[in-house]
Amino acid sequence: MSVPPQPHVLPELPGVTLLLKRSARARRISLRVSRIDASVSLTLPERASVAEGLAFARAQAGWLRQALSRMPRPQPVAFGMTLPVEGRALLLVPGRARAPVIEGDWLVVGEDPARLGIRVETYLRHLARLRLQQATERYAAALGRPFRKITLRDTRSRWGSCAADGSLSYSWRLAMAPPSVLDYVAAHEVAHLAQMNHSPAFWAVVARLRPDYATHRAWLKREGAALQAIRFRGDGG
Repeated sequence: MSVPPQPHVLPELPGVTLLLKRSARARRISLRVSRIDASVSLTLPERASVAEGLAFARAQAGWLRQALSRMPRPQPVAFGMTLPVEGRALLLVPGRARAPVIEGDWLVVGEDPARLGIRVETYLRHLARLRLQQATERYAAALGRPFRKITLRDTRSRWGSCAADGSLSYSWRLAMAPPSVLDYVAAHEVAHLAQMNHSPAFWAVVARLRPDYATHRAWLKREGAALQAIRFRGDGG
């Protein structure tokens, strides 16, 4: 049975929650800041004590502050801001459209600012489902592996996942990324239908489905945090 990460807060790092994990494969204590959601993971080998891990984190406090300072700050959705939609920078403007609609370089949304976030999120979810369904079906057919279903979530730790029963899950925020990046994530998750790991054999399957995958993988690592920083709801979502 896997043990969920345990949260810890250090006085030296106010406002930062360390997610403490144990790994039988880890050879040393390590500290990592997620490029997706800025979460901080402290990984311990089986024999290391929690006290040793927290002491390591304290020693790395300066590095950690610097790494977190480089992460994009949360950006609430508001009229007048520029929002990426399928890789295009669109200006959010109020209008009388019943549903969000693209007009040139504008994304026109109903005038009520209180409903702006949920309306834009709903639009992006619909767009993501359409694009990811198409890409997943295409790659599954090319690989000759059926999938069970597709689920959309607002995941902060990963862009997609594949369950043992063939169910695929994606982040609807991929609708904001360039189409080729969304397409790569679909190829990545479909490849797991053949290889439920990240071995060289898995990456060979990804390369067969999407030969230029490295470019799009690098884009997500470089730009993904900015997509995660956009806030559509008052509760941080």
